[in-house]
Amino acid sequence: MTKKDKTGIIGYGVYIPRFRIKVEEIARIWGQPGEAVKKGLGVLEKSIPDMDEDTITISVEASRNAIKMANTNPDDIEAVYVGSESHPYAVKPTATIVAEANRITPVTTAADLEFACKAGTAGIQMCLGMVKSNQIKVGLAIGADCSQGRPSDALEYTASAGACALLIGNENVIATIDHTESYTTDTPDFWRREGATYPSHGGRFTGEPAYFRHVISAAKSIMKHTNTSPDDFDYVVFHEPNSKFPLATAKMLGFPKEKVEPSLTVKYIGNTYSASSMIGLAAVLDIIKPDDRILMVSYGSGSGSDAFIFTITDEIEKHRGLVPTVQNYLDHKQYLDYAFYTKHRGKIKIH
Repeated sequence: MTKKDKTGIIGYGVYIPRFRIKVEEIARIWGQPGEAVKKGLGVLEKSIPDMDEDTITISVEASRNAIKMANTNPDDIEAVYVGSESHPYAVKPTATIVAEANRITPVTTAADLEFACKAGTAGIQMCLGMVKSNQIKVGLAIGADCSQGRPSDALEYTASAGACALLIGNENVIATIDHTESYTTDTPDFWRREGATYPSHGGRFTGEPAYFRHVISAAKSIMKHTNTSPDDFDYVVFHEPNSKFPLATAKMLGFPKEKVEPSLTVKYIGNTYSASSMIGLAAVLDIIKPDDRILMVSYGSGSGSDAFIFTITDEIEKHRGLVPTVQNYLDHKQYLDYAFYTKHRGKIKIH
């Protein structure tokens, strides 16, 4: 691989709010069997944004960690893309605020992206293309959400908050992006109309024709086109709406559960939507060794998946311990009861 081809991640950072609520506490309010719900989802608890946190603030925190890890001059970052389905403003970009907060402005391109839970990985692909074509030196791709779930809806048990930022460049690369491709169709399994407070979903329809079809198709396609198999990868990362979907997907593709379990942060923080697969990737990067390979496949309702193959370089060892790890954020937590949870997320609108 030539130097020109060595484009990939030069730094990464996450941010997860410290507040949590247990699945049993939500189930208690709605008269549901907490243990059964927890077992069915494979989720123990979820993260909750503080009253002064939103997609912008958590994106800023994650991006600052990524910049610190890479020791990158903000002037070298010439693209900022923030993928989310919970941008605070309908008309006012999140990306410009994140860029300003990191002293990246004004000579940069910035945009907000939306594609349900895969908008962050779409940003990775955009940065990758611009770096490889020498249009920019470094690009910043962020997946972040403070996701919504209607009270008493199944989504309330998992909709959570978190952010992950990746810096894409071609110098001091810690993980090369060897190949990427996508699988996309018009499959409306999940949606939220303009002005609606909470999203709607197709129930069981969100599984087989939506999540599984797209993730499995994208994974099979990228392995076919790169002449690889599950044996060629040390870890696999999928979008994590719950724990059961990624584990089932791994089994159907022939990956042992040991290769997917290190990424399953959903058990402890819920579904962070646009940040989900990216935080799972970060959790693996925190523990991975040089020369190991990762297959990552995101998923966004509507529907589509982005697949990536990463190879870890020796450079990663130089960046250990510079910023908080995913595990650091998982361990730093404070539990809330449902009353305080309601206060933190603001006024509930049932209809």
